[in-house]
Amino acid sequence: MDKHLANRVALITGGGQGIGRAVALRFAGEGAKVVAIDIVAESARAVADEIKAAGGEALAITCDVTRRDQIDALVGQVLDAYGQIDILCNNAGITRDARLVKMTEDEFDSVVDVNLKGVFNLTQAVAPHMIERGYGRVISASSIVGLYGNFGQTNYVATKAGVIGMTRVWARELGPKGITANAIAPGFIATDMIKTVPQKVLDDFAGRTPVRRLGTPEDVANAYLFLASEESGFINGIVLSVDGGLVV
Repeated sequence: MDKHLANRVALITGGGQGIGRAVALRFAGEGAKVVAIDIVAESARAVADEIKAAGGEALAITCDVTRRDQIDALVGQVLDAYGQIDILCNNAGITRDARLVKMTEDEFDSVVDVNLKGVFNLTQAVAPHMIERGYGRVISASSIVGLYGNFGQTNYVATKAGVIGMTRVWARELGPKGITANAIAPGFIATDMIKTVPQKVLDDFAGRTPVRRLGTPEDVANAYLFLASEESGFINGIVLSVDGGLVV
């Protein structure tokens, strides 16, 4: 059986852990040359090494997505290594939760810088190369809270709603150039980000989800794979919820 991403070069931010790691491994298994991008060098290298050990091709790059100089260097390094960029997965994200009246300016700004401006930075840097080749897939991480809000997450919700808005603009601007732009909105996913959440609360999340479990990083990676594949070529500007039916 042909691999869905054979000969494609995929950039994955936040690729050293959680959902990003699962996406990197899934893409590599489908034949992609994976660029695992993470602010933690050891995490990115570990994922790239795991892919290489399984017979795949991967590159690990350390990058702060809020820094345009680092992003420009990253894009140059990828083009030097592979000569093309086909898929961009804007997956990097952070949380700094607090209620509105207690949220600090730094807590707001830091989340916006990574989760929203970081997505803009990478996409703006990569888009010209996709336009030149007449092909591309841009897939950005939103969240169900970006659609419906969540207590104590003014900053995070603002960024995830913003990602949806940017994605819909890019679908219109880049679609005529052969590039699709879509977003993924995960529900409650069992990653390190929720390790601090009490088990009782996690059990409540699972109970509220119609499929009666939390999602896994692999569940989300499968959605990324579909939107990165040729099968999604006529899907553009959507928000794909991966939430077990939590919000229907």
